[in-house]
Amino acid sequence: MGKEENNYAFIDSQNVYQGIKSLGWNLDWGRFRKYLKEKYAVTTAYLFIGFMPEHNDIYDDLQKAGFVLKFKPVLPNSDGGVKGNVDADLVLQAMLDYGKYDKAVIISSDGDFYSLVRHLHQNGKLKLVMSPYVKTCSTLLKKSAKEKIIYMDNLKKKLGKRKSTA
Repeated sequence: MGKEENNYAFIDSQNVYQGIKSLGWNLDWGRFRKYLKEKYAVTTAYLFIGFMPEHNDIYDDLQKAGFVLKFKPVLPNSDGGVKGNVDADLVLQAMLDYGKYDKAVIISSDGDFYSLVRHLHQNGKLKLVMSPYVKTCSTLLKKSAKEKIIYMDNLKKKLGKRKSTA
């Protein structure tokens, strides 16, 4: 047996949340973290997320589940919501940690990660790109990830929030 792979996941939380929500189900982040560890040998899972003080309890739960949270201040956007653009932070972290992991798992449908994914793929450092939803996945991302892309739309049974019986 060879040594266990030491892979890192870089997760665009808002993209994943919106993508899964558009499929009509909610992701169980705790189950998702276990799945990444068991299926893809992810030892460190960075979750890039906009910071809103009113969500502290959610952040606590995510940390307990084993995610390393990377916060970005959020700014109001034009339609009354908020925007915490994490793209540059995710790319920077993937490059800062480049020597620490065997392979990277990029979790997003966002085409802004095209160059990062292409670089990782060309250098044998890309485990896979996990996109929440095939329909919303950027064509650029599909092109750069080539055969190393999977979609989460068929993972509801494994990763969906279970209905509470209470």
